Amino acid sequence: MGIHERKKREKQRRRRDIINAARKVFSAKGFNSATMEEIASEAELSPGTLYLYFKNKEELHTSLSIDILKYLSIQIHKVVNLDISVNEKIERFRDVFIDLYDYDSNILINLFHLQSGETLHNLSDEVMLKLKENSAQAHGAIIQVIKEGIEKGIFIDEHPVALADVLWGSYAGVVLWVDSKKKLNNQKDFVKPTLITAFKIIIQGLIRSKD
Repeated sequence: MGIHERKKREKQRRRRDIINAARKVFSAKGFNSATMEEIASEAELSPGTLYLYFKNKEELHTSLSIDILKYLSIQIHKVVNLDISVNEKIERFRDVFIDLYDYDSNILINLFHLQSGETLHNLSDEVMLKLKENSAQAHGAIIQVIKEGIEKGIFIDEHPVALADVLWGSYAGVVLWVDSKKKLNNQKDFVKPTLITAFKIIIQGLIRSKD
């Protein structure tokens, strides 16, 4: 292995160490309370080293969101490639969304905040491009299934992008709303049963009337 290749691998390893450390700190303290100094300490690096890899805390946190979007995209494409009906694929999307919440609810919640907040303005062009690409891959797969359902006359004849947005928006809304209720009332986590109910309503709404 040459010097250049060794340095490249070392850089990739250190970047992954930083991301793993950031995941622990963000999950424990939340985005607002976590600091770059705490993340650097967890990664056993100097704070200055972190800024060689990430522009700011927002960009580091967005990298975690990109990772979760990659994971989502992989799982959704697995569903798309299954030899099952479009109705069943939508139901499988529900399972993927629930699994994603279990995978890392804190990062998922912050992803939804990221998509609707001012943080996007603080990202480098490179990170912003990766965020867009991974969002498009996951969203595009959902659109593909809905479009197939429309073409087969199974789903209502509405714009597939709009229907995919309703699906994703419902997911984000349920997760954010029910999670906020849990924090306010210290209740049991009702996100998963609420998502199951939401998907029942969404699937019923997608199905085209026979008359």
